[in-house]
Amino acid sequence: MSVLQANCPSCAAPIEFKSGSTVVLVCPFCRSAVARTDRKLEDLGKVAEIAESESPLKIGLNGTYKGHRFQLTGRAQNRHERGGFWDEWYATFSNGWVGWLAEAQGKFYLTFFQPLPNGAQIPTFEMLQIGQTVPQIPGKTPLMVTEKGTATAIAADGEIPYKLTPNERSDYADLSGVDKAFGTIDYSMNPPWVFVGQEVLLADIGLADAKSAKREARRVAVGAMGCPKCGGSLKLNAPDKTERVTCPFCNSLLDVNQGNLKFLSSLAKIENPFVLPIGAEGVFTGDVKFKIIGAVVRSVTVEGIQYFWHEYLLYNPSIGFRWLVHSDNHWNFVEPINAAEVAINGSKAIYNGKSFKIFQDAQARVEYVQGEFYWRVEQGETVRAIDFVAPPLMLSQEVTNTEVNWSAGTYLTKAEVEKAFNVANLPKPFSVAPNQPFTSGFYIKSGLAMLGILLVIAVLMIPLGGSTSTPLNQQIVLPPTVNATTAQAVFSPPFELKGNRNVRITASAPVSNSFADLDIDLINEQNDEVESVNIPIEYYSGVDDGESWSEGGQAQDATLSSLPAGKYVLRVEGTWQTFQQPMPVSVKVEQNINRGVNFCLAFFALALLPILGLLRKWAFESKRWKESMFSTSEQ
Repeated sequence: MSVLQANCPSCAAPIEFKSGSTVVLVCPFCRSAVARTDRKLEDLGKVAEIAESESPLKIGLNGTYKGHRFQLTGRAQNRHERGGFWDEWYATFSNGWVGWLAEAQGKFYLTFFQPLPNGAQIPTFEMLQIGQTVPQIPGKTPLMVTEKGTATAIAADGEIPYKLTPNERSDYADLSGVDKAFGTIDYSMNPPWVFVGQEVLLADIGLADAKSAKREARRVAVGAMGCPKCGGSLKLNAPDKTERVTCPFCNSLLDVNQGNLKFLSSLAKIENPFVLPIGAEGVFTGDVKFKIIGAVVRSVTVEGIQYFWHEYLLYNPSIGFRWLVHSDNHWNFVEPINAAEVAINGSKAIYNGKSFKIFQDAQARVEYVQGEFYWRVEQGETVRAIDFVAPPLMLSQEVTNTEVNWSAGTYLTKAEVEKAFNVANLPKPFSVAPNQPFTSGFYIKSGLAMLGILLVIAVLMIPLGGSTSTPLNQQIVLPPTVNATTAQAVFSPPFELKGNRNVRITASAPVSNSFADLDIDLINEQNDEVESVNIPIEYYSGVDDGESWSEGGQAQDATLSSLPAGKYVLRVEGTWQTFQQPMPVSVKVEQNINRGVNFCLAFFALALLPILGLLRKWAFESKRWKESMFSTSEQ
């Protein structure tokens, strides 16, 4: 590593350019930005001191990436046009690589300069659109534009590999791709430079042991801030990230600029709408403790009706920001996700292989704020908000002209929120939330499982129950009688019945436009016990207005439950309409008939559980989609 020793052109203090790629060095004595040129050192002007934060990074830290060692040798700090700042750490690699480790809102992005193919031209900043991909940038995955903005160089420290000009403004665009791919287009050069890399964890780059810094003398002192309007004392939970704060005493919205408070506006005095207080701490996602540092009332207007909900800003110094959304007394824990990993397909969104249905697409408006925020929140600001649901999850897209953000919300029950914050008696939810899961699905699944078991048992019982047998199949003749009410009786030959098997008796007679009424007795010859059945047979047919019709039939049957084994005879006694003529009757006795009555009764009884569950689910889903801007038929 080449080292250039020189004297600061501003204060004459000794300085060292340790890396050959270093273009600008911030003098540690007078904070002048000193540029190295071919002929001499050039003083670019004074730069502000770095705004102290709880960053775990610092100049001099050593790490590894893909087997190559690096050292953090410089730090640039840029301000976002909507407020807030982010750090860019200059990483000098032992193999000659030059990388940038960007740090914003608790996330880290390691990028490297990416040369473009010959002839490739990046779209101009004005032509670049949020959500479009930039195919001119080579790589394994397409990169999508997720943010456009203008950055202001506000501070620096150490060595910088480009000509940093204090307070210089430059346009940029951030891009995202799948598998945590990340890129930045820097429009401060012409043609613009492209940096490509990925989101990383500190453990990925050998900095797992880096801990959040404890700043003894922060530029933003927690206990030494007074409201410029009423003089009330304010305490900030995230002093190095807060851009807006509301005064709890006079309800003023204040701008925060490194400890300097500026009065912006007085908020409408309304009764506190929030059920959880600023400062409350809750445990989520395992054992991570978050503190509520801000709260927002937002609304959408649909068909002239205004709907409100509350959003709580959660903060953990090691993780960053999350949201807890409260709507109709339902709750969602919301985390940011990579916009490039969400695919829009008509009215659906695809994320992690799961399909989400569109639920709402409207302009969301900020109505009221309390606490502190990491962006310059304004009462009345709007953003296009699109929600997609797949219970218990919800995907939310928020789009402006310069930025697109995606987040994933997970439904929480009232009991889970009460447990997280160790509170009780939160208001009960009403109606059905967009991503509220249907909790009675157990009854549908268990009912269908029991029906499946019943079907398996029925199939197994067919071979186990044996085949049908026919102990008797004979035709007998009832002789003529004196009138249609005088019965004649005939006995069948004896036959054997087996025990524990049902019995079906079938009788048929050649009736035509007439009837035959048969009383059949099944007589046990061992003990003279009698089982009696009545089998009426009638059949009528004809032609009416040129159309044939018929009614009844020439055969009927009756079934008896299992009888004791033994020898039996049939006694057939009957009366019939054409009593002057003999009546031939065919009788058949069968055993072990598979009627399926018990199966059908059991099936319908067990089917009640899933049917009722499905009806309840239908009513539940109807309530859910009744609140949507999109009917289920549009999904």
